[in-house]
Amino acid sequence: MARWVPYCALAWVVVTVNFALPRVAPGHPLDYLLGEEAARLSPRQRAEALRAFGLDRPLHEQYIAYVVGLATGRWGRSVRFGRPVLEVIAERLPRTLALFVPATLIAVFLGTVLGAWAGYTTRARWDAGVSSAVLLLDAMPGFWIAMVLLSVFAVELGWFPVSGSSFAASPQPWEQVRRAVLPAATLVLATLGRTFLVVRGAMRSVCQEEFLWALEAKGLPPRAVLWRHALPNAWLPAYTQIVLHLGAGAGGAVVVETVFGYPGMGRALYEALLARDYPLLQGILSVVAFATILANAVADATYPRFDPRLRGGPAA
Repeated sequence: MARWVPYCALAWVVVTVNFALPRVAPGHPLDYLLGEEAARLSPRQRAEALRAFGLDRPLHEQYIAYVVGLATGRWGRSVRFGRPVLEVIAERLPRTLALFVPATLIAVFLGTVLGAWAGYTTRARWDAGVSSAVLLLDAMPGFWIAMVLLSVFAVELGWFPVSGSSFAASPQPWEQVRRAVLPAATLVLATLGRTFLVVRGAMRSVCQEEFLWALEAKGLPPRAVLWRHALPNAWLPAYTQIVLHLGAGAGGAVVVETVFGYPGMGRALYEALLARDYPLLQGILSVVAFATILANAVADATYPRFDPRLRGGPAA
């Protein structure tokens, strides 16, 4: 039970920071909630607006109401969309997960395979060539990769739609897949480098272990040594990064979704920022923070499955 205390404390910090953001920022919270309309309110209308948003109560009562609202599903109403925040998130989150999870899994697979082979191989030229190509790709901004893919495969070749904005309205599953291909490909190209570098570095360290030398001396094929023995020992650092990346992905890829007009959480975050829709901003940031905390907890709980040294507890 004690292992969950740090995560609960972190969740409380996230909730408190989210509550404090509109109150410590310059200006009045109504300026963020209503935008330009706040300046045109009469004193009576301003008082009614404060009462409607619960801002006329003492600060501690506002905090209690905010925490209770989070726990009971009352996350406020989006100014940009005119609907409850939870309703907007429930609509956008599945689309982001449908894009982000497959792209992450593909990027992890490619990065792991390339990183494991580059870290294990003794062919210096092959290692240098692959590492240089992946590093170059990793250094490219995500929006630039998105624009290149959009220009080549959507505009010039016409293989895919230019925009994914009608993703939700398309009744055909194949059409939905077509609209998600380019955003997913951008995410794969933009993120496989981090997995490659982690796996390659861990593999380099594992290859110095004596048990691998013993396996090679016994005549075990290099392919078996790599995939059956070396990679499982180099997987833990990459696994940590992968799980945390999936947790943070609940917020979507703002740049990619904005470039392609993909109606996910990242696009909603961008639109809420432009409209100064603070309730929706708070809601999306809360989802991202809670998902990251949960991913961290899942990673800690599942470590023993990948590292047998952690299964027996601390040494006596």
